[in-house]
Amino acid sequence: MIPGILGKKIGMTQIFDDEGSLIPVTAVETGPCVVTQVKKEANDGYNAIQLGFLTVKKVNKPKLGHLKGNGLFKKLIEFKVTEESLNDIKIGDNIDVSNCKDWKTVNVVGRSKGKGFQGAMKRHGFQGQQKTHGQSDRLRAPGSIGGTTYPGRVYKGKKMAGHMGFDQVTIKKMKIINCDEEKGHIFIKGSLPGATGDMLILRKDS
Repeated sequence: MIPGILGKKIGMTQIFDDEGSLIPVTAVETGPCVVTQVKKEANDGYNAIQLGFLTVKKVNKPKLGHLKGNGLFKKLIEFKVTEESLNDIKIGDNIDVSNCKDWKTVNVVGRSKGKGFQGAMKRHGFQGQQKTHGQSDRLRAPGSIGGTTYPGRVYKGKKMAGHMGFDQVTIKKMKIINCDEEKGHIFIKGSLPGATGDMLILRKDS
């Protein structure tokens, strides 16, 4: 049994079910992924398969030696599997939508959209300061950060301006609405992290 697959976010659309209800979905172009390595507990200490996704023309020398003519891939991701599953998997096998057609729900892992350096109001939802009583340039300022005589420093994790977004996000139990084996698309209910074209990891929900 394949525990997961890699895909590329295409964008959002909508699907009507049999009762005529509109369902918002995100289309994900999955695979084809290629099995680039099979790890066994006897040699590696655990059972897993490594999948390659998004073919490229050039890779560095270490990755070139590791792939050993099985193709050049931009992304390599491991999925832990049971020992019994390894009997049906070998290096070079293609993993596509047909391996996911029986899935009902998935856990989706991706990166949120990067928003660069942002102020405290956008980043943390601060309400800002008052406009009256001589306040001319403090409307979007964060205010005091509490660095008084003791302890005389700013604690780690203080909500301040800084880098926002581009965090790893996991959304669990996302429902699969439809699978298009011909085009290699999976339609998942709701929105998923990342921008159009970003890579997503789909893990079968146990």
